[in-house]
Amino acid sequence: MRVVIVEDNVLLAEGLALMLERAQLEVAAVAADAEGFHAAVAEHRPDVTIVDVRLPPSYRDEGIRAAIAARGAYPGLPVLVLSQYVELVYAVELLSGEGGGIGYLLKDRVSRVEEFIEALRRVAAGGTALDAEVVAQLLTRRRGHPLAALSPRERDVLALMAEGHDNSTICEKLHIVHSSVHKHIGNIFAKLGLAPGDTGHRRVQAVLAYLQTRH
Repeated sequence: MRVVIVEDNVLLAEGLALMLERAQLEVAAVAADAEGFHAAVAEHRPDVTIVDVRLPPSYRDEGIRAAIAARGAYPGLPVLVLSQYVELVYAVELLSGEGGGIGYLLKDRVSRVEEFIEALRRVAAGGTALDAEVVAQLLTRRRGHPLAALSPRERDVLALMAEGHDNSTICEKLHIVHSSVHKHIGNIFAKLGLAPGDTGHRRVQAVLAYLQTRH
């Protein structure tokens, strides 16, 4: 699996590269800004990218905007945003785009290397990996939305779905049986007016797409 990293902090970039190489992943390129990121993606066509939100020159949102642009140029390009910040406007735009292969993790909340590598592999395979805090802020943003009709347990299930967990993991985390998870997911899709279905990461993308900002 070939990975392109865009991170302007040299120590963090080198640390990420070393960690990935130890996990038997190929680091195709390390870029420090959006321009370098686009050039690396065009040259290497990576299986997955790791992108910081804030990059030179202004250190505001260059990274996540570059990720959105790259997804536009190369549809389906897997992107794992790794940042200290939740940029909600651009996060919603990134997450509500076509296709899977999207992740958004917070640097300060990544506590285990194994979990990070697992999340990266899941994103590379077309899945989703979202930090619980990112999900919480997205859900909070949607007050007044049909999400308000969800029960507390259904919100719990939705949040875990958005993080990328399968039904078995949801059962374990919420201490409920498999049939209950199926029932809650069915209720979620019905209340949100989404097409029925409970397979793969398409269900997560459908929920996230429905969370996009509407004015």
